[in-house]
Amino acid sequence: MAQTPAEYIQHHLQNLTYGKLDGTWQFAQTAEEAQAMGFWAIHVDTMVMSILMGCIFLYLFRRVAKKANAGVPTGLQNFVEVAVEFVQGMVRDTFHGRSALIAPLALTIFMWILLMNSLKWIPVDVIPGLAAWMGIPEFKYVPTADPNGTFGISIGVFFLILFYSIKIKGVGGFAKELSFTPFKHWSLVPFNLFLEILGLLTKPLSLALRLFGNMYAGEVVFILIALLPFYVQWALYGPWAIFHILVVPLQAFIFMVLTIVYLSAAHEDH
Repeated sequence: MAQTPAEYIQHHLQNLTYGKLDGTWQFAQTAEEAQAMGFWAIHVDTMVMSILMGCIFLYLFRRVAKKANAGVPTGLQNFVEVAVEFVQGMVRDTFHGRSALIAPLALTIFMWILLMNSLKWIPVDVIPGLAAWMGIPEFKYVPTADPNGTFGISIGVFFLILFYSIKIKGVGGFAKELSFTPFKHWSLVPFNLFLEILGLLTKPLSLALRLFGNMYAGEVVFILIALLPFYVQWALYGPWAIFHILVVPLQAFIFMVLTIVYLSAAHEDH
């Protein structure tokens, strides 16, 4: 059990890391060991919670789809229909190409990130406490507070941007777009390429860091509140949790909208 505030904070911000150390695959026992494992180490807690939230999303929406009726929707069916209609409206207003993938993709991104962000409302000691009881030393349970989780999603979006840019415009058309935007003169091709490639690479970077920064900062504040005396915690935890009623869906919404915008630009064939 962590004894000092610094140890308590470090414990809650440390991922359960599995990787190769000294020639053998093992779980890291300290932050130093996790860093020594290098790039190919896996944050097991981020993977587990991400997959779990994805399975919950698939189960709930499939269950509603199978039991949907033509009458007045109630309960979970009402929520699912509102979410689907909301995302369809965003795609209809923002996406200017033709693709059967974009609406389901946008819905999946929105609901998946929303569910992962919503884990932040669970008190900070509950899941790590259960993990410790099961013999697991660390368990950072909010996947979007881990840059590995947010970069995983944003890199997937980035590959879709490249795929549709080449599919719609062709390799030559995509290369021409990069070479002659914004200045349409051959002498400025190197300058155009620098600007366009830089702009292309900043898309997944901004998607990942925006989501991570907001979720990580909120998690740190929750941890700091947990360090306060019990009678003070509830005075601060309530308002901060209420504030996250706006932050949690807003970050999911922003990620979804930017994904739609980026993929819409990839479908534009000038």
